Amino acid sequence: MQEPSEDPTASESGARTGGLSRRGVLALFGGGAAGIAVGAAATSAIIAATGADAAPSAGLSYPFYGPHQAGIATPAQDRMHFAAFDLAADMTRDGLVELLSDWTYAASRLTQGLGMSVSGAFGGDSLMPPDDTGEAEGIAPAGLTLTFGFGRSLFETSEGVDRFGLAAKLPNDFSDMPKLVNDFIDREHSGGDLCIQACANDPQVAVHAIRNLTRLAFGRAQLRWSQLGFGRTSSTSTEQSTPRNLFGQKDGMANLKAEQPELLDEHVWITDGPAWAAGGSYLVARRVNMTIEIWDSLQLGEQERVTGRDKHEGAPLSGGEEFTEPDFTARGEDGAPLIDERSHVARVHPSNNDGIQMLRRGYNFVDGNDAQGRLNAGLFFIAFVNAPERFARVHKNMARDDLFVEYLKTTGTGVFLVPPGVADGQYLGQQLFEA
Repeated sequence: MQEPSEDPTASESGARTGGLSRRGVLALFGGGAAGIAVGAAATSAIIAATGADAAPSAGLSYPFYGPHQAGIATPAQDRMHFAAFDLAADMTRDGLVELLSDWTYAASRLTQGLGMSVSGAFGGDSLMPPDDTGEAEGIAPAGLTLTFGFGRSLFETSEGVDRFGLAAKLPNDFSDMPKLVNDFIDREHSGGDLCIQACANDPQVAVHAIRNLTRLAFGRAQLRWSQLGFGRTSSTSTEQSTPRNLFGQKDGMANLKAEQPELLDEHVWITDGPAWAAGGSYLVARRVNMTIEIWDSLQLGEQERVTGRDKHEGAPLSGGEEFTEPDFTARGEDGAPLIDERSHVARVHPSNNDGIQMLRRGYNFVDGNDAQGRLNAGLFFIAFVNAPERFARVHKNMARDDLFVEYLKTTGTGVFLVPPGVADGQYLGQQLFEA
């Protein structure tokens, strides 16, 4: 971990000069009169005149730099704040690069438990707004990871407009999700030009990161929609136990794990297509509302028939233990299959989907209640795949006649290309802009 007084991106060049861009500083000041008066020299003076950041807590931290972005194969944390952004109408290509550079600088600090800048929340000029809002002081880094993605509209809008000269670099594999039978999509809470997935083991740390990165984007990008999540619904490491979703079921037993690099290479990391995307992945987000009250009225045996698994142990109904491979040919004394062919496990299992696998990082959510007094709750499903079409094939098979679909309603969706990781001295997505 960096010492609090150090700037972990001080060696960066180009758009990055060891701190936020001038426009980034203005964004933190809210673009008001006081902020407009701050020039580049004054900005440097503010940063240089401050002391060290308050010491970050002695907690878990993950490196920001690396061949792949953190927050994909990283052991799934307990909390999440996901945010999607639309870029300002007057945004230019140079302005987009500057924003990504500012986000890179800030993310490299936040993930190590540091403030947004060296002056942070408590060290700046008393006549200026602080660079950092300060609510994560003493509890960060809490295993924070920040994962950034590009929406298809960044390359080309739905009207075919190439805003940033990136249309020629759009991968052929980059497709949106087709409409499925249980889709009731709210378009205002779907899609986006950019996304950030913040995961941490403390909810305030994840929220602090999104809050401050949103603030940093002021005047350049606007928050389109966001989602809070709690209680991971998948394991991304063999050292993690299998969690439960809001239906009380163990979830994600067959999920890919960080300890399976060969399978990650086959199913998660991009290897085909333009060279600039190699080592990245596609993030598919689906906001799935669960009909909690209806599910809770089902008999236990029916709940298990729908999922195809024993509710307590998570074992397939064909027998064995939690991680036993299901046997879809096994039959009971009456000759009927022990696992219903329309059960969830049967519909999504790789053996029934041409071997397709994915890495899941889902979270539970409860967003109050609806007008009828029912819980507005469900699963914020996040999956990483090396081509969106692979996810769509599995999802189509599930939606076609999976018994589970009766109790699910998808209300939000988004597909984002997560570019490869960042090397020290680079900014997020630099491979794309310099390809």
